Amino acid sequence: MAKNKTAETKVSVAAYVKAIEDKEKRDDSLKVIELMKSASGFDPKMWGPSIIGFGFLHYKYESGHEGDMPIIAFSPRKAAMVLYLGLSPADREALLPKFGKHKTTKGCIYVKRLSEIDMTVLKQMIKLSLKNMKQKYPQ
Repeated sequence: MAKNKTAETKVSVAAYVKAIEDKEKRDDSLKVIELMKSASGFDPKMWGPSIIGFGFLHYKYESGHEGDMPIIAFSPRKAAMVLYLGLSPADREALLPKFGKHKTTKGCIYVKRLSEIDMTVLKQMIKLSLKNMKQKYPQ
């Protein structure tokens, strides 16, 4: 079975964030770190070269594929910040219309800047995602 490309690393989150050239993206990253750390109770860890994750869980799909991943995470990429939240389909449908300016794929939410989204909705999404992922993958 293939090994996951994204695994927890020993890279310093603080050093990674400090190296972000764009000041607004760096400041937004610090805000998201604080939100996710406060909601989850977990310290941030680097996963792969660019994902900042909180907590971890072991998953196993019906296909047999399994691995470890953070419970919640984000990546401050150049084009947009990527939020990795495990919201239920009902929660996504209810909250995304209230969220503000964003784009989505099946599992990711893309935000250019925090000033364009509703932070109260983001906090709610983080809390619901933590709850959903813990129910879906009990340890």
